[in-house]
Amino acid sequence: MPELLNILGCRYPIIQGPIGALNSPKLVAAICESGAFGMLALGFAQADETRRWVSEVQDLTDKPFGANIMIMNPANPEILEILSKAGVTTVTTSAGSPKHLYPLIHELGMQGLHVLLSLSTAIKAVGAGADGVVVSGLESGGLRSTSPESTTMILVPAVVDHVKAPVVAAGGIADSRGYRAALALGAQGVQIGTRFLVSEECPAPKAWKQTIIDATDGSTVLLPLGPMKMRVIPNPKLADLMKEANVDLTQEYNLMDAPKGWLNGDFDIFPAGSGQVCALINEIKPVKDIIEEMVSG
Repeated sequence: MPELLNILGCRYPIIQGPIGALNSPKLVAAICESGAFGMLALGFAQADETRRWVSEVQDLTDKPFGANIMIMNPANPEILEILSKAGVTTVTTSAGSPKHLYPLIHELGMQGLHVLLSLSTAIKAVGAGADGVVVSGLESGGLRSTSPESTTMILVPAVVDHVKAPVVAAGGIADSRGYRAALALGAQGVQIGTRFLVSEECPAPKAWKQTIIDATDGSTVLLPLGPMKMRVIPNPKLADLMKEANVDLTQEYNLMDAPKGWLNGDFDIFPAGSGQVCALINEIKPVKDIIEEMVSG
Protein backbone atom coordinates (compact mmCIF):
# COMPACT_ATOMS: atom_id res chain seq x y z
CA MET A 1 0.00 0.00 0.00
CA PRO A 2 1.36 3.46 -0.88
CA GLU A 3 2.66 5.42 2.11
CA LEU A 4 0.02 8.12 1.64
CA LEU A 5 -2.84 5.65 2.09
CA ASN A 6 -1.19 4.40 5.27
CA ILE A 7 -1.19 7.97 6.56
CA LEU A 8 -4.79 8.68 5.56
CA GLY A 9 -6.35 5.32 6.35
CA CYS A 10 -8.95 5.57 3.57
CA ARG A 11 -9.55 3.58 0.38
CA TYR A 12 -8.65 6.16 -2.25
CA PRO A 13 -5.79 8.71 -2.15
CA ILE A 14 -8.16 11.65 -2.63
CA ILE A 15 -8.16 14.46 -0.06
CA GLN A 16 -10.89 17.07 0.18
CA GLY A 17 -9.48 20.53 -0.32
CA PRO A 18 -10.89 22.40 2.71
CA ILE A 19 -12.79 25.62 2.02
CA GLY A 20 -13.23 27.70 5.16
CA ALA A 21 -16.62 29.12 4.22
CA LEU A 22 -18.01 25.62 3.71
CA ASN A 23 -17.31 23.74 6.94
CA SER A 24 -19.96 21.12 6.28
CA PRO A 25 -19.88 17.89 8.33
CA LYS A 26 -22.35 16.46 5.80
CA LEU A 27 -19.93 17.04 2.93
CA VAL A 28 -16.94 15.74 4.90
CA ALA A 29 -18.85 12.58 5.86
CA ALA A 30 -20.10 11.99 2.31
CA ILE A 31 -16.53 12.15 1.00
CA CYS A 32 -15.35 9.71 3.67
CA GLU A 33 -18.25 7.32 3.04
CA SER A 34 -17.29 7.31 -0.65
CA GLY A 35 -13.78 6.10 0.14
CA ALA A 36 -11.85 9.39 0.10
CA PHE A 37 -10.52 11.60 2.91
CA GLY A 38 -12.85 14.38 4.07
CA MET A 39 -11.41 17.46 5.74
CA LEU A 40 -12.70 20.14 8.07
CA ALA A 41 -11.30 23.62 7.37
CA LEU A 42 -10.45 24.96 10.82
CA GLY A 43 -8.79 28.23 9.77
CA PHE A 44 -9.25 30.55 12.74
CA ALA A 45 -11.75 28.23 14.45
CA GLN A 46 -11.83 28.04 18.23
CA ALA A 47 -12.13 25.02 20.52
CA ASP A 48 -15.92 24.95 20.84
CA GLU A 49 -16.47 25.11 17.09
CA THR A 50 -13.92 22.37 16.54
CA ARG A 51 -15.57 20.06 19.07
CA ARG A 52 -18.99 20.61 17.50
CA TRP A 53 -17.85 20.01 13.91
CA VAL A 54 -15.86 16.91 14.83
CA SER A 55 -18.81 15.50 16.74
CA GLU A 56 -21.17 16.19 13.84
CA VAL A 57 -18.88 14.41 11.37
CA GLN A 58 -18.57 11.42 13.70
CA ASP A 59 -22.35 11.25 13.97
CA LEU A 60 -22.47 10.73 10.20
CA THR A 61 -19.52 8.41 9.52
CA ASP A 62 -17.11 6.07 11.28
CA LYS A 63 -14.55 6.48 8.50
CA PRO A 64 -11.29 8.41 9.09
CA PHE A 65 -11.27 12.13 8.35
CA GLY A 66 -8.91 15.03 8.97
CA ALA A 67 -8.71 18.78 9.34
CA ASN A 68 -6.73 21.63 7.87
CA ILE A 69 -4.82 23.71 10.41
CA MET A 70 -3.94 27.29 9.49
CA ILE A 71 -0.60 27.78 11.18
CA MET A 72 -1.23 31.37 12.27
CA ASN A 73 -4.23 30.38 14.43
CA PRO A 74 -3.20 30.86 18.10
CA ALA A 75 -5.76 28.23 19.17
CA ASN A 76 -3.93 25.45 17.31
CA PRO A 77 -2.43 23.68 20.37
CA GLU A 78 -5.87 23.26 21.93
CA ILE A 79 -7.43 22.36 18.58
CA LEU A 80 -4.85 19.66 17.93
CA GLU A 81 -5.49 18.15 21.35
CA ILE A 82 -9.22 18.07 20.63
CA LEU A 83 -8.62 16.37 17.29
CA SER A 84 -6.23 13.84 18.81
CA LYS A 85 -8.62 12.91 21.62
CA ALA A 86 -11.38 12.47 19.04
CA GLY A 87 -9.27 9.96 17.13
CA VAL A 88 -8.23 12.16 14.22
CA THR A 89 -4.79 10.97 13.17
CA THR A 90 -3.97 13.13 10.14
CA VAL A 91 -4.09 16.87 9.50
CA THR A 92 -2.87 19.23 6.83
CA THR A 93 -1.13 22.48 7.72
CA SER A 94 -0.98 25.66 5.67
CA ALA A 95 -0.28 29.40 5.56
CA GLY A 96 3.03 29.63 7.39
CA SER A 97 6.16 27.81 8.47
CA PRO A 98 5.33 24.41 9.97
CA LYS A 99 8.49 23.98 12.03
CA HIS A 100 6.99 25.03 15.37
CA LEU A 101 3.80 22.98 14.96
CA TYR A 102 5.06 19.56 13.89
CA PRO A 103 6.72 18.63 17.20
CA LEU A 104 3.28 18.95 18.84
CA ILE A 105 1.55 17.08 16.00
CA HIS A 106 3.95 14.17 16.44
CA GLU A 107 3.82 14.33 20.24
CA LEU A 108 0.06 13.80 19.99
CA GLY A 109 0.61 10.73 17.81
CA MET A 110 -0.64 12.44 14.67
CA GLN A 111 0.82 12.94 11.20
CA GLY A 112 0.63 15.97 8.96
CA LEU A 113 0.91 17.04 5.34
CA HIS A 114 2.00 20.61 4.67
CA VAL A 115 0.27 22.53 1.87
CA LEU A 116 2.67 24.60 -0.22
CA LEU A 117 3.18 26.43 -3.49
CA SER A 118 6.87 25.98 -4.36
CA LEU A 119 9.75 23.52 -4.43
CA SER A 120 11.80 25.47 -1.89
CA THR A 121 9.02 25.40 0.70
CA ALA A 122 8.48 21.68 0.06
CA ILE A 123 12.09 20.96 0.94
CA LYS A 124 11.86 23.15 4.06
CA ALA A 125 8.57 21.58 5.15
CA VAL A 126 9.88 18.03 5.03
CA GLY A 127 13.02 19.18 6.83
CA ALA A 128 10.78 20.70 9.51
CA GLY A 129 9.03 17.40 10.13
CA ALA A 130 6.10 17.27 7.71
CA ASP A 131 5.19 13.66 6.95
CA GLY A 132 4.16 14.60 3.41
CA VAL A 133 3.33 17.59 1.25
CA VAL A 134 0.34 18.84 -0.70
CA VAL A 135 1.74 20.60 -3.75
CA SER A 136 -0.64 23.29 -4.98
CA GLY A 137 0.03 24.34 -8.55
CA LEU A 138 -0.74 27.70 -10.11
CA GLU A 139 -4.12 26.43 -11.38
CA SER A 140 -5.47 25.95 -7.86
CA GLY A 141 -8.20 27.97 -6.27
CA GLY A 142 -7.85 29.52 -2.85
CA LEU A 143 -5.09 31.77 -1.61
CA ARG A 144 -2.00 32.21 -3.78
CA SER A 145 1.27 33.99 -3.22
CA THR A 146 2.43 37.16 -4.93
CA SER A 147 5.60 35.39 -6.10
CA PRO A 148 6.01 33.69 -9.49
CA GLU A 149 4.45 30.22 -9.39
CA SER A 150 4.63 27.00 -11.41
CA THR A 151 1.79 24.90 -12.77
CA THR A 152 0.91 21.50 -11.34
CA MET A 153 2.52 19.82 -14.36
CA ILE A 154 5.89 21.38 -13.46
CA LEU A 155 5.72 21.67 -9.67
CA VAL A 156 4.65 18.14 -8.79
CA PRO A 157 7.50 16.24 -10.51
CA ALA A 158 10.00 18.85 -9.31
CA VAL A 159 8.95 18.21 -5.70
CA VAL A 160 8.83 14.43 -6.22
CA ASP A 161 12.44 14.58 -7.42
CA HIS A 162 13.65 16.46 -4.35
CA VAL A 163 11.77 15.23 -1.27
CA LYS A 164 11.58 11.82 0.38
CA ALA A 165 7.99 11.99 1.51
CA PRO A 166 4.56 11.38 -0.06
CA VAL A 167 3.50 14.09 -2.49
CA VAL A 168 -0.14 15.03 -3.10
CA ALA A 169 -1.01 17.01 -6.24
CA ALA A 170 -3.51 19.88 -6.10
CA GLY A 171 -4.72 22.18 -8.86
CA GLY A 172 -6.41 21.44 -12.18
CA ILE A 173 -7.84 18.05 -11.17
CA ALA A 174 -11.56 17.34 -11.53
CA ASP A 175 -11.92 13.94 -13.20
CA SER A 176 -10.18 10.66 -13.98
CA ARG A 177 -7.89 12.31 -16.54
CA GLY A 178 -6.45 14.74 -14.02
CA TYR A 179 -6.25 12.04 -11.35
CA ARG A 180 -4.27 9.67 -13.59
CA ALA A 181 -2.05 12.50 -14.77
CA ALA A 182 -1.18 13.43 -11.18
CA LEU A 183 -0.18 9.84 -10.41
CA ALA A 184 1.88 9.72 -13.62
CA LEU A 185 3.77 12.82 -12.43
CA GLY A 186 4.81 10.91 -9.31
CA ALA A 187 2.18 12.06 -6.82
CA GLN A 188 0.73 9.42 -4.51
CA GLY A 189 -2.64 11.16 -4.40
CA VAL A 190 -4.61 14.30 -5.15
CA GLN A 191 -6.36 17.09 -3.28
CA ILE A 192 -9.68 18.23 -4.75
CA GLY A 193 -11.40 21.52 -3.95
CA THR A 194 -13.46 23.09 -6.74
CA ARG A 195 -14.93 19.80 -8.01
CA PHE A 196 -16.28 18.93 -4.55
CA LEU A 197 -17.64 22.47 -4.23
CA VAL A 198 -19.92 21.68 -7.16
CA SER A 199 -21.40 18.55 -5.56
CA GLU A 200 -24.91 17.82 -4.33
CA GLU A 201 -23.76 17.55 -0.72
CA CYS A 202 -21.86 20.84 -0.70
CA PRO A 203 -23.78 23.68 1.05
CA ALA A 204 -22.50 26.31 -1.38
CA PRO A 205 -25.39 28.37 -2.78
CA LYS A 206 -26.70 27.57 -6.24
CA ALA A 207 -25.35 30.88 -7.56
CA TRP A 208 -21.78 29.90 -6.66
CA LYS A 209 -22.09 26.45 -8.22
CA GLN A 210 -23.70 27.88 -11.36
CA THR A 211 -20.96 30.47 -11.76
CA ILE A 212 -18.41 27.66 -11.83
CA ILE A 213 -20.48 25.57 -14.25
CA ASP A 214 -20.84 28.55 -16.61
CA ALA A 215 -17.09 29.27 -16.60
CA THR A 216 -14.80 28.39 -19.49
CA ASP A 217 -11.05 28.40 -19.95
CA GLY A 218 -9.58 31.74 -18.97
CA SER A 219 -12.53 32.58 -16.73
CA THR A 220 -10.52 33.04 -13.53
CA VAL A 221 -8.20 35.82 -12.39
CA LEU A 222 -5.93 36.35 -9.41
CA LEU A 223 -7.47 39.00 -7.19
CA PRO A 224 -4.79 40.98 -5.29
CA LEU A 225 -5.31 41.08 -1.52
CA GLY A 226 -2.20 42.84 -0.27
CA PRO A 227 0.41 40.21 0.68
CA MET A 228 -1.48 37.45 -1.17
CA LYS A 229 -3.85 36.77 -4.02
CA MET A 230 -6.97 34.66 -4.47
CA ARG A 231 -8.18 32.95 -7.62
CA VAL A 232 -11.74 34.04 -8.43
CA ILE A 233 -14.23 34.24 -11.28
CA PRO A 234 -14.91 37.94 -11.99
CA ASN A 235 -18.50 39.11 -11.80
CA PRO A 236 -19.60 42.31 -13.64
CA LYS A 237 -18.49 44.57 -10.76
CA LEU A 238 -14.96 43.15 -10.66
CA ALA A 239 -14.73 43.11 -14.46
CA ASP A 240 -15.57 46.81 -14.54
CA LEU A 241 -13.10 47.64 -11.76
CA MET A 242 -10.35 45.79 -13.61
CA LYS A 243 -10.81 48.13 -16.58
CA GLU A 244 -10.13 51.21 -14.44
CA ALA A 245 -6.42 52.01 -14.46
CA ASN A 246 -6.51 53.95 -11.19
CA VAL A 247 -8.46 51.42 -9.10
CA ASP A 248 -6.55 49.66 -6.31
CA LEU A 249 -8.29 46.30 -5.99
CA THR A 250 -6.65 45.67 -2.63
CA GLN A 251 -8.81 48.49 -1.30
CA GLU A 252 -11.99 47.23 -2.94
CA TYR A 253 -12.14 43.73 -1.44
CA ASN A 254 -11.49 42.34 2.02
CA LEU A 255 -10.73 38.64 2.44
CA MET A 256 -12.76 38.57 5.65
CA ASP A 257 -15.86 39.34 3.53
CA ALA A 258 -15.40 36.24 1.36
CA PRO A 259 -17.53 33.86 3.48
CA LYS A 260 -20.44 36.33 3.54
CA GLY A 261 -20.30 36.97 -0.20
CA TRP A 262 -19.91 33.30 -1.10
CA LEU A 263 -22.57 31.90 1.21
CA ASN A 264 -25.08 34.57 0.14
CA GLY A 265 -24.18 34.29 -3.52
CA ASP A 266 -23.53 38.05 -3.50
CA PHE A 267 -20.37 38.34 -5.56
CA ASP A 268 -20.36 42.13 -5.36
CA ILE A 269 -19.20 41.60 -1.78
CA PHE A 270 -16.52 39.13 -2.86
CA PRO A 271 -16.17 37.34 -6.23
CA ALA A 272 -16.79 33.60 -6.50
CA GLY A 273 -13.74 31.56 -5.60
CA SER A 274 -12.67 28.80 -8.01
CA GLY A 275 -9.69 27.02 -9.46
CA GLN A 276 -8.97 27.07 -13.18
CA VAL A 277 -10.49 23.60 -13.32
CA CYS A 278 -13.91 25.28 -13.41
CA ALA A 279 -13.52 25.06 -17.19
CA LEU A 280 -13.95 21.26 -16.93
CA ILE A 281 -16.97 21.21 -14.58
CA ASN A 282 -20.38 21.27 -16.23
CA GLU A 283 -22.80 19.65 -13.80
CA ILE A 284 -23.61 19.16 -10.13
CA LYS A 285 -23.06 15.54 -9.12
CA PRO A 286 -23.16 13.48 -5.91
CA VAL A 287 -19.80 13.14 -4.17
CA LYS A 288 -19.90 9.38 -4.66
CA ASP A 289 -20.23 9.76 -8.44
CA ILE A 290 -17.38 12.29 -8.58
CA ILE A 291 -15.03 9.96 -6.71
CA GLU A 292 -16.02 6.80 -8.56
CA GLU A 293 -15.48 8.46 -11.93
CA MET A 294 -12.14 9.84 -10.78
CA VAL A 295 -10.70 6.47 -9.81
CA SER A 296 -12.20 4.56 -12.74
CA GLY A 297 -10.00 3.17 -15.47
